Amino acid sequence: MVEPVGNHYIVARPVYSEKSFDEEYEKLHRSHKTFWDHLKLYFRCSPKRIKKIALGLFPVASWLPAYRFKEWILSDIVSGISTGLVSVLQGLAFALLVNVPPGYGLYAAFFPILVYFIFGTSRHISIGPFPVLSLMVGGAVVRLVPDDYTVNGTLANASQIDKERVIVAASVTFLAGIWQLLLGVLQLGFLVIYLSQSLISGFTTAAAIHVLVSQLKFMFQLTVPGFNKPLGIIYTLESVFSQITKTNIADLVTSLIVLLIVFVVKELNDRFKAKLPAPIPIELLVTVLAALISYFAKFEEKFNVAVIGKLEKGFQAPVAPDLSVFQRCIGDSISIAIVGFAVGFSVAKVYSIKHDYPLDGNQELIAFGLGNIVGGSFKGFASSTALSRSGVQESTGGKTQIAGIISAIIVLIVILAIGFLLEPLQKSVLASLALGNLKGMLMQFKEIGILWKKDKYDCAVWVVTFLAALLLGLDIGLAAAVAFQLLTVVIRSQIPTCTVLANVGRSDIYKNRKDYTDIYEPEGVKIFRCSAPIFFANVEFFKEKLITAVGFNPMRVLRKRNKALRKIRKMLKKGELQVTPKGLICVVNRAYESDEELDNNRIEELDQPTDLADLPVQIDWSTDLPPTISVPRVDIHSVVLDFSAVSFLDVSAMRVLQKILKEFVRIDIDIYIVGAPEGFLDKLERSAFFDEEIKPTMFFLTIHDAVLHILLKKDIASSPKLKPTKVMPLFSSYAVLH
Repeated sequence: MVEPVGNHYIVARPVYSEKSFDEEYEKLHRSHKTFWDHLKLYFRCSPKRIKKIALGLFPVASWLPAYRFKEWILSDIVSGISTGLVSVLQGLAFALLVNVPPGYGLYAAFFPILVYFIFGTSRHISIGPFPVLSLMVGGAVVRLVPDDYTVNGTLANASQIDKERVIVAASVTFLAGIWQLLLGVLQLGFLVIYLSQSLISGFTTAAAIHVLVSQLKFMFQLTVPGFNKPLGIIYTLESVFSQITKTNIADLVTSLIVLLIVFVVKELNDRFKAKLPAPIPIELLVTVLAALISYFAKFEEKFNVAVIGKLEKGFQAPVAPDLSVFQRCIGDSISIAIVGFAVGFSVAKVYSIKHDYPLDGNQELIAFGLGNIVGGSFKGFASSTALSRSGVQESTGGKTQIAGIISAIIVLIVILAIGFLLEPLQKSVLASLALGNLKGMLMQFKEIGILWKKDKYDCAVWVVTFLAALLLGLDIGLAAAVAFQLLTVVIRSQIPTCTVLANVGRSDIYKNRKDYTDIYEPEGVKIFRCSAPIFFANVEFFKEKLITAVGFNPMRVLRKRNKALRKIRKMLKKGELQVTPKGLICVVNRAYESDEELDNNRIEELDQPTDLADLPVQIDWSTDLPPTISVPRVDIHSVVLDFSAVSFLDVSAMRVLQKILKEFVRIDIDIYIVGAPEGFLDKLERSAFFDEEIKPTMFFLTIHDAVLHILLKKDIASSPKLKPTKVMPLFSSYAVLH
């Protein structure tokens, strides 16, 4: 019965062990589904299930019929036009990161949008090139088709190199799409949880530095070979600075001016976003202005600047991927697939929470995978989403992926009709636009201080990920980062937090004894909590902490007691000990015998329970023993183990725990386990954990139940010697025992 009294409550109920509680309330024995039951359930066929699968595979069929045309169409058109303009410029700029002609960036900004419109579940993200993925694809491209690429033993010209690089980029993208599609079909979207926010943040920050360094050659107009290997960023910087005297001043000045304008206007957009009806499209304005100036001032002729050059109208025929590239880029494609999905899903999740609609991780994998497969078939490169581009789509009023289709139409117009207007645009301008989109990622350096205050493990993951990705390259760095992150999880679980609890406020609340002053610890009782699962890797640590908490090693005490019993029997037999009403008295002065003399190579006997049946007197180990007999003193009689945070126990841990409990029981210490999770006892029973010494009756519902049971059993409350220091009742009216 629970009776509220103001802001207090009074609980009147019996003290429950797990067994007594189950008996009183008739616990049901449920039969759990087997693997085959789940398999049958998954593959069952019904009209309702077929409809659900169809709507899940084609989400557009669920939201498009419910589209509010009059309310949303204008917002989606405005948003689509704004996003489309940004997509065009980012597609051209990020193509430089892939080391392919800029025009192919338009294909990467077009085809994935069409696929995502049909298969995607997010209504607000904008699909297309992403700088980190573009750089990762570019790394594979440069490794397979370097600047000194040869065809049939002769050095290839620029046109041949570009053609080969386009095929490699498309093939890597196609393979990454296959991985994403497979993960989605196999329902493995949950794997993204192994990429924590700290890891993604550190990785994208390192990628931003790589992007920055990779664009220096376009800003300075230098010939810098690709170094896709560990410490490649250092070799790139060395190559840039060794040629710094060959810098094209016109390109450098143009880059710096564009970069300054973009940064300033983007800062104004952020600062006044609440007052502006839409962000100022600075990338579009700068691109138009730079193209006009370059064309009319004839920058290419006068200053020999590098320009985009001819953009082919229309689309090229789809191509089959190069299977030889598949064999050499498996690692690259897996990294691209995982990073692309992790970044895209994290951005989509932000908007799904903000606008309150569901998101399906597995379906997102399918959508991204098909988008990359189609994009790779048409010579595009890997796509995901960018926070800046998605921010434009959402902030300008985009309601659904209709805005994405409108943006694709804008890209289509550029591909088919007006692409030639961008031909005089300098590559250094595109490089500056790419760098202008890195501000958000570079600002993630601030997270180091925040993470250090919040969680040092997460801070270490961020720093190690950043350094690994920066120095080892994005592909190897990602693998090293995931390995390190899993290592931190192992370390955390291998070294769990173990504390000794005490009663706080004379109620039913038990907290760490070091954190409060008004505490009560029943004499002879230790309450020990382990705040992690117990398994093979941390069970020895758990054992050591438990021994430290109680202040003695139960096995050592048991062996000492059995050795003492051997000695007592030997001395009684020789008449060296006499039994008196006051106990055992030694009647001779006897030299001390070493433990080794008494062991007689029968150490296993010392680990057995103490046998007092043949002795003429009952030995109390807490009293004084004859001088020649030394046994460690034990001042506790009960140990309570709080397992409320122990979610599982593996077989190895079960064996060690059973051994520990038996050691305590054999030296007459009562063991109680409280707060065991659901199914814990059933698992122990199936594993033959219980026997004559360890019984299910040692399990109690709560710490308070176990403590009250101990107090009643030992009758501590009635003994003046064992009362608390302060003259206060142990259990206030908030928890009354009836």
